[in-house]
Amino acid sequence: MPTTRTTSTFAPPVMAARRWLDGVDFPADRPLLNVSQAAPVDPPPLPLRAAMAEIVMQDPEAHLYGPVLGLPALRAEVAKRWTASYGGAVAAEQVAITSGCNQAFAAAIAALCTEGDEVILPVPYYFNHRMWLDMSGVKAVPLTVGDGMIPDAGQAAALITDRTRAIALVSPNNPCGVEYPAATLRAFMALARAHDLALIVDETYRDFDSRTGAPHDLFTDPDWDATLIQLYSFSKAYRLTGHRVGAVVASQGRLAEIEKFLDTVTICPNQLGQRAALWGMQNLDQWLAGERAEILDRRAAIADHFPKLAAKGWQLLGCGAYFAYVRHPYAMSSADLAPRLVKEAGVLLLPGTMFMPDDHGGGDSQLRIAFANIDRAGIATLFDRLAALTL
Repeated sequence: MPTTRTTSTFAPPVMAARRWLDGVDFPADRPLLNVSQAAPVDPPPLPLRAAMAEIVMQDPEAHLYGPVLGLPALRAEVAKRWTASYGGAVAAEQVAITSGCNQAFAAAIAALCTEGDEVILPVPYYFNHRMWLDMSGVKAVPLTVGDGMIPDAGQAAALITDRTRAIALVSPNNPCGVEYPAATLRAFMALARAHDLALIVDETYRDFDSRTGAPHDLFTDPDWDATLIQLYSFSKAYRLTGHRVGAVVASQGRLAEIEKFLDTVTICPNQLGQRAALWGMQNLDQWLAGERAEILDRRAAIADHFPKLAAKGWQLLGCGAYFAYVRHPYAMSSADLAPRLVKEAGVLLLPGTMFMPDDHGGGDSQLRIAFANIDRAGIATLFDRLAALTL
């Protein structure tokens, strides 16, 4: 096969892991625990589905092309809510709606980078970010995280070259789950501004942050849009994964460049999904608060039950939002351990090697647990199975 944009990167990790299930039977008394993917498996709540059905039948515009940068009412709603929740000022013209948050990242990189440019990514990284950089001819420069799986702006400064165009952060983090302190984000904002770089902050999981109030104050800077590009996903908040609705918040100038990318890829975001997201934002605050409380309870369950793994030599490196990131005690790579867990424990999860370059140390002893789709009892069962391993 000739070398192409797609051959420059690796196969989708979640799809690769699903192949480990081929030919494996899971008995009724030990069903599969799938903690491999960070996505809701339930459909949207019933009131939202009813609203979507009405939209399908009653709103002719929901079936036609719409504005490339998204539904004006949804852009305005995001701007209003972001202004209220973060402080500062965000205008509707600084918001674009995308076909999922992955597309938001892809569009931002397309607007920022060209062949041979560089983007700094904390490691472990979200693998789809790395994949898109590879396919764009952009070098992903790994930044090793420090204590608590938190990146350090001072260490990032040493990685900046004349080809660096952006630093991309994810908070709450995927895969580690940790919530970056406001001071950390502020330090990265200052670093990016000093070097005329963009700071991309992916806040896909912001609705499940354990902190009260704004997680950072970046939007209070009157010139935030000269540096900051924020990404968001409606998929996790309203269970709209299949409808692909995300957002990018940036300067009007950058959105004008992003518009070129979006127009040539999808023309417009999913019309039904956008209307569903708008309805959810306007009607489901109380429901979403309950969803957040449930996720926080599952996070607490991780802490409650982890001692049984700690007694076996496991370490909890990070936990929050949808994820727990752990270090296993076995004398084998996580790339070999993860497939074995399917057969020996009935557990599907992802190895740390999927979240970092092949030549970067650490991933072979690490695993990601995406716990959003197992409840407190399921978490107890998961840890019982892992604790019972004899390898």
